[in-house]
Amino acid sequence: MKLFTKEIETRLLANGRNRDQDHPPVVKIFNPMGSATWLINEMDPATTDLLFGLCDLGMGSPEYGSVSRADLENFRNNLTGLGLERDLFFKGGLPMSRYMDAAIKAGHIVDNLL
Repeated sequence: MKLFTKEIETRLLANGRNRDQDHPPVVKIFNPMGSATWLINEMDPATTDLLFGLCDLGMGSPEYGSVSRADLENFRNNLTGLGLERDLFFKGGLPMSRYMDAAIKAGHIVDNLL
């Protein structure tokens, strides 16, 4: 599965051009064989490999930061060879700050805030 479609990339780049706003997440990426999850809301227009969003590696301390697009796209599970997946049903309807607050309280990304 392609993690970043042209539509997703266009939205991420538009948000990256306006970094001073509290954009909602555009895409949810997750590890189907683990607990790692990313809610991505921006892409750096200067280097499209640099994404920004809420990152949760499953260790109880989600945080907002940057992640490499190539790292997400090229990740493969050592045992199964499976890569990361995009949640096809995710709709980020709230500002990222709301997801961040909920994640800090819960110790993991909570995406059903609506």
